[in-house]
Amino acid sequence: MMANEFRGSFWFLARVACSALGFAVGMSGVTAAEAQVSLPNVLSDHMVLQRESPIHIWGLAAPREEVTVLLNGQSQSAAADGLGRWGLYLNPEHAGGPYTLTVQGSTKVTLSDVLIGDVWLASGQSNMEMPLKGFSAVNVVKGGAEAIAGAHLPGVRLLRLPKKSSPFPLTSQPAKWTECTPETAADFSAVAYFFGREIADRERVPIGLIHSTWGGTPAEAWTSLEGLTADSSLMPIFRTRAEQMRGQIDVTALIVLEAHEDDVARSAGKPLPQHPYHPTPESGEPGALYNGMIAPLIDLQIKGVIWYQGESNAGDRRAPIYSHLFHTLITDWRARFGQGDFPFLFVQLSSYNAGPASDWGTLRDAQRRTLDLRNTGMAVSFDVGEPGNIHPADKETVGRRLALAARAISYGEPVEYQGPMFRQAETVREGKAMRVRFDHGADGLVAKGGALQGFEIAGADHKFVAATAEIDGRSVVVRSQGVPSPAYVRYAWQDAPVANLFNKAGLPAPTFTSEVAPLPE
Repeated sequence: MMANEFRGSFWFLARVACSALGFAVGMSGVTAAEAQVSLPNVLSDHMVLQRESPIHIWGLAAPREEVTVLLNGQSQSAAADGLGRWGLYLNPEHAGGPYTLTVQGSTKVTLSDVLIGDVWLASGQSNMEMPLKGFSAVNVVKGGAEAIAGAHLPGVRLLRLPKKSSPFPLTSQPAKWTECTPETAADFSAVAYFFGREIADRERVPIGLIHSTWGGTPAEAWTSLEGLTADSSLMPIFRTRAEQMRGQIDVTALIVLEAHEDDVARSAGKPLPQHPYHPTPESGEPGALYNGMIAPLIDLQIKGVIWYQGESNAGDRRAPIYSHLFHTLITDWRARFGQGDFPFLFVQLSSYNAGPASDWGTLRDAQRRTLDLRNTGMAVSFDVGEPGNIHPADKETVGRRLALAARAISYGEPVEYQGPMFRQAETVREGKAMRVRFDHGADGLVAKGGALQGFEIAGADHKFVAATAEIDGRSVVVRSQGVPSPAYVRYAWQDAPVANLFNKAGLPAPTFTSEVAPLPE
C-alpha cells in the first residue's frame, strides 16, 4: 500500500472512531450535577409495549444513580453504570392500557397514553415506504384516500424513523410514537397500515407499527457488517459496492446540482423542480442502514417483522446471491434483537418489466427458498402488480396477505396463508412430461381465468421453453413437444409473468424453479 493511501485509510478510520466516541460522549458524558434521567425517543408518549414479554425500559442518568420505573402497579429499580447507562425489565403484561409509565431518579420522566399490545416492525425499500397518500398525483395507492379518511384507530400507534445511514450502530433516532389519525396515517407505509388495521381488527389488541424504510436500497445495507462478513459467500457484495463507488462522483455532483436548483426555486417562490430518481451514495453502503435505522430499535421487544424489498438486488449479478443474503439478514436481525426466531413475513416481488439487465425470476425464487427458515411467511404479489409501474397501486391486498401469514404463524389461527407451494417435480408418462406436486391447498388447485399459464420446461441443458400444463388432482402435469426428455420445470419466471395457478383459498402460487439453487460466484 502506498504511504498516501495508508494515511487516507488511517484518517478515515480515525474519523469513524472519533464520531463513535463523540456520539457516546454526547449520550453519556455528563456530570452527576448536570445529569437528568432520560429515555430514548422510541420510548415516548402513545407508545405500544409488547405484551406477554418482559418489558425492557432503558436510558441515561447520572453515573451510578439508582432509577426506578413504575407501570401498572409494577416497580423495578436499577443502577446506572459508570457512563450513566441503565436498563431493566418489568414483568410481562397482558394487552391493555392506556397506562402511565414513570421513571424516577434525581429527576422524573412521565410517559402517558402507553398501551400494551403487539409491536410490528415494517422495513424494506420503496414499496414498503409508499405512503397511503401515494408518492405523487399519478403514483397513488388504490383506496388510499378512503383509508386515510377512515384512519381513526385509537388502538393503533405509529412510529416512523427518518432515513439515516451511519458507519456505526446508533442507539437513538429523533422519532416518537403518534396516535393513528388521518393526518399521521397519510404519510405512513400503506402496506404496514393495511396490515396493522387487519391485525388490530382480528386480534382485538393494541397494535404498534414501526416504519423504517428507504426506497432504492439493497438488502446488504440493512444487514449488520458482522452478519455480512461472517459468510464468505457474501464477499461479492463488497466487490459490487466498490465498482459502484467508482462511478459515484457523477451521482454526487448531480445531487449537489439538484440541491442548488431546489434552493433557487425556493428563493423565487416557485414549485420545486422534478428530479429523476437516483439513490443517494450513503443509502447503499453495506451495514449503513442497519446501523442507522434498525440498531436504534433492537432494545425494543417486538412481535415480528414485515419486509418488502428486493428490487435493488434484482440485477443479473446480484440476484443469484440473494438467497444467501436474505437468509443472513433474517438470522442477523434475530440475533441482534435477542428475542428468538420471531416471525419474519415478507413480500415476494411483484410484476415489473425491469429490462434486460434484471432477473426478477431468480430474485423471487430466492425469496421463496428463504421459507426454509423457521417462522417465515411470504405474500405473493405479482398477480396484483403492474408491469409498467414499479410501485403498483394495490397495497391493500399485499397487507392483507401479510396479515394472513401473521394470523397463522404468529397468532395460531387455522387459516390458509400461502398459495400452492412447490414441493417436488418428477418425470412421468414415459419420461416425456413432468408432474409438479404442491403443499398448501394442493387439494383445491385452480387455474384462475382460463387455461393454466406460466409454466416452462427444460431438459438437462437448462434451456427453458414455454409448456402446456394441466391440473391433475393435487398436482400439475407439464409437457412440451420441444423438450422430449424434460428434467426441470419452472413457473412465473419472467419479470412480469402471466401465470394463474391458485388454491381454493384464492392465493396465488409463487415463482419457483425445480433447479438446484444457484451458488454465488
